[in-house]
Amino acid sequence: MLERSTAHLAVIATAAAAVGFSVAPGAAAPHAQIGQWGVELGSRDLSVKPGDDFYRYADGHWLDTRDIPPDRSRWGAFDELQERSLQQLRGILEALPEDATPGSNIRKLREFYRAYLDTDAVERAGLTPARAGLEAIAAARTHEDIGRLMERAELRLTAPVEFRTAPDEKDPDRYMVTITQSGLGLPDRDYYLKDEPVYRELRARYAAHIERLLKLAAEDDAAQAARSIVELETQIATAHWPRAKRRERDLTYNPHTREELTTFAPGFPWPALLSGAELEAQPRFIVRESDAVQALGVMFRKVPVERWRTYLAYHYLEGNADVLPKAFDDEVFDFYGRTLHGQQQQRARWKRAVRAVDQGLGEAAGELYVQRYFPPASKQKMLELVENLRAAYRRRIEHLPWMSAATRKVALVKLAAFHPKIGYPDKWRDYSALEVRPGDAFGNAARAEAFDWQRQLKRLGGPTDRGEWGMTPQTINAYYNPTFNEVVFPAAILQPPFFDPDADAAVNYGGVGGVIGHEMGHGFDDQGAKSDARGVLREWWQRQDEQAFHQRVDRLAAQYDGYEALPGLHINGRLTLGENIGDLGGVSVANEAYHLSLHGAPAPVLDGLTGEQRFFLSWAQVWREKQRDEDLRSQVTSNPHSPAKYRVNGVVRNIDAWYAAFNARPGDKLYLPPQERVRIW
Repeated sequence: MLERSTAHLAVIATAAAAVGFSVAPGAAAPHAQIGQWGVELGSRDLSVKPGDDFYRYADGHWLDTRDIPPDRSRWGAFDELQERSLQQLRGILEALPEDATPGSNIRKLREFYRAYLDTDAVERAGLTPARAGLEAIAAARTHEDIGRLMERAELRLTAPVEFRTAPDEKDPDRYMVTITQSGLGLPDRDYYLKDEPVYRELRARYAAHIERLLKLAAEDDAAQAARSIVELETQIATAHWPRAKRRERDLTYNPHTREELTTFAPGFPWPALLSGAELEAQPRFIVRESDAVQALGVMFRKVPVERWRTYLAYHYLEGNADVLPKAFDDEVFDFYGRTLHGQQQQRARWKRAVRAVDQGLGEAAGELYVQRYFPPASKQKMLELVENLRAAYRRRIEHLPWMSAATRKVALVKLAAFHPKIGYPDKWRDYSALEVRPGDAFGNAARAEAFDWQRQLKRLGGPTDRGEWGMTPQTINAYYNPTFNEVVFPAAILQPPFFDPDADAAVNYGGVGGVIGHEMGHGFDDQGAKSDARGVLREWWQRQDEQAFHQRVDRLAAQYDGYEALPGLHINGRLTLGENIGDLGGVSVANEAYHLSLHGAPAPVLDGLTGEQRFFLSWAQVWREKQRDEDLRSQVTSNPHSPAKYRVNGVVRNIDAWYAAFNARPGDKLYLPPQERVRIW
């Protein structure tokens, strides 16, 4: 399997045919779900030169004629599929039988969904379901009391530090507990620390929102409490690492024993924190942002207990607002939905009920979803497509001019060890220990949170479950997990415009092929490349190769630093670097895989478009998106993904095949001289 040969290329062509791709010239399959062969040609704006703005050339008419739904902050291909997934799950949940066996997943799904929808019951209950939590917060008298409260899973609190469990990055066969910075109500530290008028205004509106929410809970001096909370969170933000620094995996692996925590960050009452999280017996922890956690500990001890009580009370109400009376729910939406993301109206209750089910009983719902919407044959087709991409990656790694033989050997071993997970897990999660009560939306949410934390606690000390999934099958997304060296593609994303077995080969490679290549590319991005074939975080690069790699990715980061998403707001090329490497590598490799699938035959010309042109149009179609300015600001500030426009324009201008396909020339706005184009994988 590791040897490249003519026979292997024949296998590639066979696999391509098996997933519905043409491997010889001829007419495209006539039954593609989008257009005749997979791309909506009417979405283009032919008045725009591809070399000036390929995103607008490919999607301009769509952008001009689509409106963002009022209950959305953005709208694009991902959102359309999310809406379809919500509708499909709604149909499943509303058809569940009344006489389902008590304690069964079917019964739990029905009761969880219906309880969330029963807003009359939520209104009648008022603040009663939250009283126990509010009273516990009000009764706190010491910093130890605060520490125990803020790590209790069922309270769903925001706190300065957060415990998580995950496979150990240096020993992927066992789980670790991480301690990470947290505690902010705004999307990122920059919202507190930047002095531009837009951020000052958002902070003022945040304080006004906190005041209104606390007044609903009869806080005596809500205005003063709101000022206190914003000041406190500003102190927390000052201690936080920037998001770009938090990506550095070698900087965020700082092991400490339980006993060492008390001397490492003595400001925190560690026995109380560990007790609240039920981690008293855990012997070892990984601190991610080491000096930030130390600074937060100093701050924690200096801040009076009464200020922490107010802070926790607000975040308790905010974190549970969707299962509290409408006044609380509306207030939280008004700030977090409308003010921060530009969303004009709250989503329908049934949509949020489906999302709540996905969070609480996601795999139970997913099992029903894949039975109806993802046949086993689709899983096999996608596995075959992954092998096509693996073969293309292998071919490119073998011919990299900047990589030495020693590093290349380890990279190829890692590539061969990539484990694909397609559609859904082989073993479904056991929800038998989760209690779901009819008419108790608040309690069901709290118990689901506590159930999931107990599930995580039980696996500590045992071997890692490499069959576990980090997304539900109905999620429109995909991911790479470096500690398991796996690429994961939920069922719901494997449909048009990403994948259509009846579409043209170029369309499927430009769509889902680029996405698969992107996720596989995370194994070789600036952070994923720090793990080996087993997922162990270690140095395996020769020094000269590492330097050559960083010369290339530094140039890519600089390119993205130059893109202005909003006036005065530039993309952070370091924060988005891993995703940008994934996009560039994914599209480059998928393009090569497309040509391999043709097995030497010329690509057909369809509607006057070459195979290369259809390939790049498909990539652009996947990323077409309209976005509200408020949401765009939040994304650029806090999200490692570049805005959609630059996931197209920022990528294609570095790929030689795109220049040839669309005759991009010097003088075009996207044109880069060959020596300035970034080529990594």
